[in-house]
Amino acid sequence: MANTASRTVRPARGSRMAAFGIRPSGTRHPLVAVAMVLPLAVLLAVAFGGWDAVVTQASSVAGLMGR
Repeated sequence: MANTASRTVRPARGSRMAAFGIRPSGTRHPLVAVAMVLPLAVLLAVAFGGWDAVVTQASSVAGLMGR
């Protein structure tokens, strides 16, 4: 016989997050992702002296896009 009294039922992850007012999202808008990452990318580029490389890459991408 199995002892079911010692089993623990854990709530689903989504319901645990809902308790804090956080709802899981399947996708994120690309502009939101850029807004989240861009400040850190700029900080790292300035901190490690890679600003020239960032400008060079950005101009190359802009040239490929025809701007």
